[in-house]
Amino acid sequence: MNIKEKIIFPIALGTVLLACPPAQAATAGASTSATPAAANTNVNLDATMTALFGNPVIARGKGFEIKQSDLDEVMTGIKAAAAMRNQSIPPEQVRTIENEMLNRLIQVQLLLQQTTDADRAEGQQLADLQLKTLLERAGSPEALNRQFMALGMSMDQLRKRLVQEGTAQAALVRQLKITVTDAEARQFYDDHPAEFEQPEMVHIEQIFMGIHDPITGTELSDDNKAAKKKQLEDILKRARAGEDFKQLVMQYSEDPTSKAKGGDYTIARGQTLPEFEAAAFSLNTNQISDVVTTTGGYHVIKLLEKLPAKKLDFASVTDNLKKALIQQKSAKLAPAYLATLRKQGGVEILDPDLKALEQASESDTNAPAATDGVK
Repeated sequence: MNIKEKIIFPIALGTVLLACPPAQAATAGASTSATPAAANTNVNLDATMTALFGNPVIARGKGFEIKQSDLDEVMTGIKAAAAMRNQSIPPEQVRTIENEMLNRLIQVQLLLQQTTDADRAEGQQLADLQLKTLLERAGSPEALNRQFMALGMSMDQLRKRLVQEGTAQAALVRQLKITVTDAEARQFYDDHPAEFEQPEMVHIEQIFMGIHDPITGTELSDDNKAAKKKQLEDILKRARAGEDFKQLVMQYSEDPTSKAKGGDYTIARGQTLPEFEAAAFSLNTNQISDVVTTTGGYHVIKLLEKLPAKKLDFASVTDNLKKALIQQKSAKLAPAYLATLRKQGGVEILDPDLKALEQASESDTNAPAATDGVK
């Protein structure tokens, strides 16, 4: 299914991680190992900048202020989440992303001033739902907490962000009077059959050993990599001799995302690294792979079951489909409404660089479309 539930203001790290395929962090391997170092670097840099320059107010409006630390928290999470996927943000794009994130922080604050008790209750429910999904993916509260500490965010900070965003989302939908009927959802389902095709998937367990230092993120020496591979080959022999695979995962795997749940993943084609995918989809039920080498490290995979491609039935997708269609309608109606709120709220950007970016963005938006031969 390609229609996915989205949050209009995806600031919290929960949303970033929910957008990532759950198997990707583990099967990529290197990104999982590199994350703590990348996140700690960002956190330390933010702390240094705050110590040197303080924590100035960078934007304000009627009833709210946004400080540099608020934006730093968001950017730290975005950079660390990119590192989790073994990616980096080009320096020339950082200020543009900061401008976008500041605007979204402003939008949330403006909408929070419009909320009702019902909006706040719905915001709590949305936050609970996202936290439940994140917990299921992490495997345990401890594993989830470790993931977010590595991303430079405490669980309390995460929950606060999720509640604020959920409440703002509820307020926006209510103010815009957006609804989606069962008939509209059914019409979309019937008109877009390809959107609801679930590809072939495999349910697997894996033991992973990384080839990057968990503290610095640097690649291990050839000798250390060879020792890791030899250790995993010995573990593979024990698994094929009949030892409990899940216990071996929990004893030896270096994948913090899945270790607590026995290395369990369900992945679709095209979702992970080619070498990993080829090995996983070639196995028979309960068969254990040879050691698989990827850019992240070494893997041993056990196939639990193959899930054939199928079309998801309407009843199973109705709720998420309605939410997605609400988001589509919101995306069309929200800009004009948010612009009005911003004007009424007397919003000011106080950081000179971010203000210049904002003005340049407004100029681009208001510029007339180019036409050939017309003056």
